[in-house]
Amino acid sequence: MTRQAMLEGIRVTDLTTVFFGPYCTQTLADLGAEVVKLEPAEGDTSRLIGNPPTTPGMGPVFMRLNRGKRTVDWDLKTESGREAMRRLIEVSDVFIHNIRSDAIERAGLGYEAVRKIRPDIVYVHCTGFDGSGPYAGLQAYDDIIQAATGLAQLLPMADGNPQPRFMPAAIADKVSGLHAVYGVLAAIIHKLRTGEGQFVEVPMFESMVSFNTLEHLCDNSFVPATASPGYYQRQLDPTRQPMRTKDGYIAFAPYLDDRWVRFFEAAGHGHVLKEARFIDKPTRRANMSQMFEVMASISPERTTEEWLALMKQAQVPAMRVNRIDELLDDPQLKASGLIREREHPTEGPYVEVGMPIKFSASQPRALRHPANLGEHSQEVARELGVELAARPRPSA
Repeated sequence: MTRQAMLEGIRVTDLTTVFFGPYCTQTLADLGAEVVKLEPAEGDTSRLIGNPPTTPGMGPVFMRLNRGKRTVDWDLKTESGREAMRRLIEVSDVFIHNIRSDAIERAGLGYEAVRKIRPDIVYVHCTGFDGSGPYAGLQAYDDIIQAATGLAQLLPMADGNPQPRFMPAAIADKVSGLHAVYGVLAAIIHKLRTGEGQFVEVPMFESMVSFNTLEHLCDNSFVPATASPGYYQRQLDPTRQPMRTKDGYIAFAPYLDDRWVRFFEAAGHGHVLKEARFIDKPTRRANMSQMFEVMASISPERTTEEWLALMKQAQVPAMRVNRIDELLDDPQLKASGLIREREHPTEGPYVEVGMPIKFSASQPRALRHPANLGEHSQEVARELGVELAARPRPSA
């Protein structure tokens, strides 16, 4: 028996671009929502990231973020484009965008205007900063948010290089996208209970401050602070890093005292525990950085596979350090089915990274392939009863 997807029957009008919003709407599509993505004439800028194998505008990052969606490129400056959008909103449960407030108002798609079309709409604004503060309306990108939230100062605190640096990942966009997901889901639950829609604001700055201060507010949580600078020091310890083996790198995570003891004994270095600095649990806790230093001096004695086998036997958490490309052959990911190869109608074979969560009440299903720009413009317009002329696109 085919079971219904979690969000089957929920319709989403999606005006988001790049990473933040599309990560949210892809997750909603993964959960079964019907997502219609409106793109500008030149397409979502993420279409240009990376090297497409066949079709310009079908870059790998766009492919990764936009499966399961239908895409339209209606011209909202035309009467038929506006009518198609109006009718799409009429049948949608969620309207989501990451356009600045003044621009969305000029387009006639602010909250009040959309609510007049669909009174119970869940209207979601993925924005840079909360609209009630002095930063409201400022442009925000991942780099800006990493700088503003203290994230760019963490690497210098860990490695002693005073130059602030960005994490080499679009972490603010992706974390904020997940905040947007639960914001949408909570508003949908509220709507199912009460029949009421609402305006939902998801600001990147505040989302990442919440995320980053989970551990790093630490001793600053008290007034006055109980230590200075008060960060979560374990995360900033330069000795707590991946370690070299005979043939690669490995990450050890003993953490608990009994695991540290088992590590040294299993590694054949139990004598270390007789040193005064490691003689008992309090001294080991006080000298944790020194224990990591000793561990790093021991780790080159074995290959990565030898360490993994030994640590599994000793029940000490450890894992190889993978490159991104090595994940494609990871046995755990193959067994779980997260990564699989599919055949795109125009781009040929491609790797799809699926949804990591599994539900016993919902069967996994193949989602729509990432769509070419405007691929569903006519199809969706016809479903809505609108005759739509093809939209001219800007020349390359």
